[in-house]
Amino acid sequence: MITIHLKYEIDPDRIADFEEYGRRWVGLVNRFGGTHLGYFLPSEGDSDIAYALFTFPSFALYEQYRADSMNDPECQEAFELAQRTRCIKRYERRFLRPLQ
Repeated sequence: MITIHLKYEIDPDRIADFEEYGRRWVGLVNRFGGTHLGYFLPSEGDSDIAYALFTFPSFALYEQYRADSMNDPECQEAFELAQRTRCIKRYERRFLRPLQ
């Protein structure tokens, strides 16, 4: 299993847009065979940092999801939402494995 950890720097004035972006990706990741563990938005502390976690059974299946998402109309709409609204300033992606 591989867990993908995303750290986003977001525009605090565009939280509603980022929430919509996140809602879309939860369903999309699940549709592509992953398990989305959720988006975590600012509450106290930093107002411009958000996180997301999702898993795939293997790195190969994650890579297949990445390739397939580039041609999927719903994925493209989600990417375009973020670009159009500029709700995401930058992001970092990490790959984690569970301790067994």
